[in-house]
Amino acid sequence: MTRVVVDPVTRIEGHLRIEAERANDGNITGAWSSGTMVRGIELILQGRDPRDAWAFAQRICGVCTLVHGIASVRAVEDALGYKIPPNAQLIRNLMIGAQYVHDHVMHFYHLHALDWVDVVSALSADPKATSELAQSISGYAKSSPGYFSDTQKKLKTFVEAGQMGIFANGYYGHPDYKLPAEANLMAVAHYLDALEWQRDVVQIHTIFGGKNPHPNFLVGGMPSPISNDPSSATGGSAATAANIVAFGQIRDIIKRMRAFVDQVYVPDTLAIASFYPEWFGRGEGLGNFMTYGDFPAAGMDDPGSWLIPSGAILDRDLSRIHEIDLKDPSQVQEFVGHSWYDYEGGKNIGLHPYDGETNLNYTGPQPPYEHLDVQGSYSWLKAPRWKGHAMEVGPLARVLMLYASGHEPTQELANMALGKLNAPIDAMFSTLGRTAARTLETKLIADQMDQWLDSLLANIKGGDLAVHSEELWDPSTWPKEAKGVGFMEAPRGGLAHYIVIKDKKIDNYQAVVPSTWNAGPRDPSGQPGAYEAALMDNHQLAVPDQPLEIQRTIHSFDPCIACAVHVTDPDGEELMQVKVS
Repeated sequence: MTRVVVDPVTRIEGHLRIEAERANDGNITGAWSSGTMVRGIELILQGRDPRDAWAFAQRICGVCTLVHGIASVRAVEDALGYKIPPNAQLIRNLMIGAQYVHDHVMHFYHLHALDWVDVVSALSADPKATSELAQSISGYAKSSPGYFSDTQKKLKTFVEAGQMGIFANGYYGHPDYKLPAEANLMAVAHYLDALEWQRDVVQIHTIFGGKNPHPNFLVGGMPSPISNDPSSATGGSAATAANIVAFGQIRDIIKRMRAFVDQVYVPDTLAIASFYPEWFGRGEGLGNFMTYGDFPAAGMDDPGSWLIPSGAILDRDLSRIHEIDLKDPSQVQEFVGHSWYDYEGGKNIGLHPYDGETNLNYTGPQPPYEHLDVQGSYSWLKAPRWKGHAMEVGPLARVLMLYASGHEPTQELANMALGKLNAPIDAMFSTLGRTAARTLETKLIADQMDQWLDSLLANIKGGDLAVHSEELWDPSTWPKEAKGVGFMEAPRGGLAHYIVIKDKKIDNYQAVVPSTWNAGPRDPSGQPGAYEAALMDNHQLAVPDQPLEIQRTIHSFDPCIACAVHVTDPDGEELMQVKVS
């Protein structure tokens, strides 16, 4: 056996270490996922005003700020039985939807695409042939020979200078890169276009939330007043409110979002995937999927109105959706048998997040070290389980849930994609299936955003300008004790914040985040987490010191670990090391 250590996995948020055992035939036979940085927000929040929790919770992650903010305010609202106005819910839907589209596109091009695209190979491409290829798969207006020639010149400057910049940390020349040079050049061009496109998308967050990446939120609704006064467009006291000009901007942004998704993202995903059919047969692992549900039309207390339903799928069985209850202590539990935490009742018990404990206890090797003690504790992530099952959350879980529940737009999109790839439905249970699901989900959400905006504008036209309820804002109206869970479908998967309030202050706070479900370690019974199981599902390392295969599968989950803290050397340079021993 050969031990391969990737530390850190690059092109992710945060610091993730992967150790994998490689048999003599090249197959990965064991894998361990380690979050190497501790998250301490739960401890920081204890004793604070619950209404302020969202501002701290946003700092859990440097990318997923919006979703932690919304999960946090929903937790307080659930604990207090706080109803928010319909306009506030629609604004939240629009902000979450924009986060989806932005996150997914940026992940594909800037974090994941280089696992499939050999950037250096693009230098040998024929720009005219690249143009013909691009025009054959979409009507994207930029796809001219001159556009691709200019991209090639920019890339040549990077390579000749020996400074790959944004294209660094790729295993270019690896034997498992299979795209022709023209497809590589097309992808590089779209990589650069996505950098420009994303600057417009985040404006939706600034219009409703005041700023980005940490938009403002408010328990009981939203802090974004609405004005239907025509004069607000030209100045006056209502000029800072969401007005006719702002809604016109939002409509235009949604139009540009949809155009890029339809003309670039979806075609690129299908084109790239067509060259890697074998990756529809590896990288699944668990076969268990879970969604919390989100995007309510009527409210979080009306599951029938949610665009994304809640439920669990076990053992790939799409014919049966199991109901979930996040408040049931017998369903959701977190284990620390292989984590650097202690529980007062012992390492092998599971705790529901309402009763969760954050007792830090690092027992791992002192750095620098060769290998983790995978028989003991080896991660700062806990191991959450649903009714004892390790579960995968995220885009694949959501698309499967929508497909299984009979959602026609999802079924049509999935069948279209599978038809073009000449792949069965089982192909979704894979590394590339996970990647494709993220793309299809992006189109579903982007298409839905116009409807949320239409509903919001219809309310405003009818005279409803309310975005916040003050009913329970005053702590004197609160019960002595209360607890609640704020859940949502974040881009990376099911996210839940659990809060216990006593005497108007936070007594306990626990966040069970998507990457805890997916990247967590083994539990006391030895069940691996989703990352670990996926890497042990039909993976062969062609070049052990260039573990491209590990990168592909791990990136297909879009990891977001701890607080996006990066490890640097004493001179400030980021470290990346692959060890084969």
